[in-house]
Amino acid sequence: MSIAFIGAAEAISPVSQDAFDHIAIETKVYSHISENMDSDTKMFPKPQQGNKQHILALPKLEDESNYMIEVQFGQNQMVDCNQHRLMGSVELKTLDGWGYSYYQVDKVLDGSSTMRMCTEPEKAQFVMLGEGIKMAYDSRLAKVFYLPENIELRYRIWQVSSEFRFSGQQ
Repeated sequence: MSIAFIGAAEAISPVSQDAFDHIAIETKVYSHISENMDSDTKMFPKPQQGNKQHILALPKLEDESNYMIEVQFGQNQMVDCNQHRLMGSVELKTLDGWGYSYYQVDKVLDGSSTMRMCTEPEKAQFVMLGEGIKMAYDSRLAKVFYLPENIELRYRIWQVSSEFRFSGQQ
């Protein structure tokens, strides 16, 4: 399954981290031997061996329709000047009997890279799987992700910075 979002760059922008110093996004990670006792997420299956369950619990915000959350999956790697990617798939699944959604990332492999000649030393960089996911900010239910143990999840919040404009009008 692929998810695409198309929009104007000026419509949203990353929220300054200073704006969220008073808001704590709760993140939890469970392995196949951990016991998830949170009443909000204990209905989700335990992660399989070799995987971890990542849970993002978003705090309630005023007018959440003005916010989005972006999630990226990847690894911190030492890389040269070329652009590097990981290969794998991100599936949106539904929890049977509940109707809740969660994301499953299975096997992840080193992907393609450009082939430029590099003279600079390697540097640490977050190498992504795909383009990531942008989703509506919704604090009513935690965001749940199942990832291989060697894959990291990073996220950021976006906020509307302008009103809608109509095409063809000055």
